[in-house]
Amino acid sequence: MKPTLVLVGRPNVGKSTLFNRLTRSRDALVADLPGLTRDRHYGHGRLGSKPYLVVDTGGLEPLVKDGIVHQMARQAEQAIAEADAVIFVVDGRSGVTPLDKEIADKLRRAGRPVVVAVNKAEGMKSAMVEADFHELGLGEPNAISAAHGEGVRGLVELALASFPEPEDDEEKSDAVRVAIVGRPNVGKSTLINTLLGEERVIAFDAPGTTRDSIEIDFERGGRKYVLVDTAGMRKRGKVFESIEKFSVVKTLKAIEDANVVILMVDAQADVSDQDARIADFIVQSGRALVVAVNKWDGLDSYVREQTRAVLQRKLKFLDFAKFHFVSAKQNVGLDAMFRSVNAAYAAAMTKMSTPRLARVLGDAVARQPPPRHGMFRPKPRYAHQGGSNPPIIVVHGNAVDQIGDSYRRYLESTFREAFKLQGTPLRIQFVTSMNPFADKDKK
Repeated sequence: MKPTLVLVGRPNVGKSTLFNRLTRSRDALVADLPGLTRDRHYGHGRLGSKPYLVVDTGGLEPLVKDGIVHQMARQAEQAIAEADAVIFVVDGRSGVTPLDKEIADKLRRAGRPVVVAVNKAEGMKSAMVEADFHELGLGEPNAISAAHGEGVRGLVELALASFPEPEDDEEKSDAVRVAIVGRPNVGKSTLINTLLGEERVIAFDAPGTTRDSIEIDFERGGRKYVLVDTAGMRKRGKVFESIEKFSVVKTLKAIEDANVVILMVDAQADVSDQDARIADFIVQSGRALVVAVNKWDGLDSYVREQTRAVLQRKLKFLDFAKFHFVSAKQNVGLDAMFRSVNAAYAAAMTKMSTPRLARVLGDAVARQPPPRHGMFRPKPRYAHQGGSNPPIIVVHGNAVDQIGDSYRRYLESTFREAFKLQGTPLRIQFVTSMNPFADKDKK
């Protein structure tokens, strides 16, 4: 079992910078702005042969009793309760603050092993920068620079000192990555909290609450998943803050890294062109897809019919995906939605034998040959699988590069039906055989 190291501290002391250093990634958003991290953010790190989990938390302000700051503090407190060891990050350039003392008191009561990391100590004498922080009463302070990597290895060695060496290397994860995307305030974080049965991410009745992409390990029906909660994607013209722009980039990356994407649509708001743009990016990325139309429980029958009609019109190009009408808050329709997630993943990863692909292609061409292109008619001859997630079918033949979009869609529909590929985009690539008489014709 990997030990869990939790990073805590007041806002803007460099926890996310240290998180990125420990995980050797850029997974956590970093900017000179207090309160940027809001949810618990998990990552994997390794020191020599010792793997560990590291958890980034939002700024801890225990005295604030309401609003988003209070929710951030609750997230940090839950992370402390899960910790095997806590790294308490303080700012060496600011010295000890009253808030640092308040957090130190809370950590003492939590009863977890604590290592004090005095950050931003680059260019300063360690003994001088550490001196003030002895008064916290949490043991020997450790001067580090998360931005430059100074002292970080020694800090981690100290935090992991009491944990034994692992017996075997961890097996590669077989978890299904499921990214949950959509416009702001459609209920993405509420869906994750309902699935987990706890307030794992902050769900607040205000758009833009989630700023980062948060990964959460999850198990359902004996199967492992990684749920990825993402920031809401607004229209490009309405994205002003640089932080929000970074959040959108992280969301797009989460889509590309996912096995399956759940696109959430708000049934109580108009289905917008932005929903269609997000859906189009998912399709262009080749990700398997399930559409969750959320807040369905609050609509009467007339509005439901109108909403279905709008969905049919604006998201018509998602005819391969399964639509589910759900209530994330009330846990309505989520079981069926997850069955479709599993089916979409299976379709995206399916293996198609070359003989069967050739038979399906031959039957399709016999039933409806490609239309002529000039004097010649393209002749598809055989097919094989070229990849998975999304499935790629490579069709070889004479002049097949002249096949138009309508016949491509016909073949796609035929292959999709034959191999039960609901829930995933399908790519068909045409490869034209070389004409052995081409050079003679030129002569």
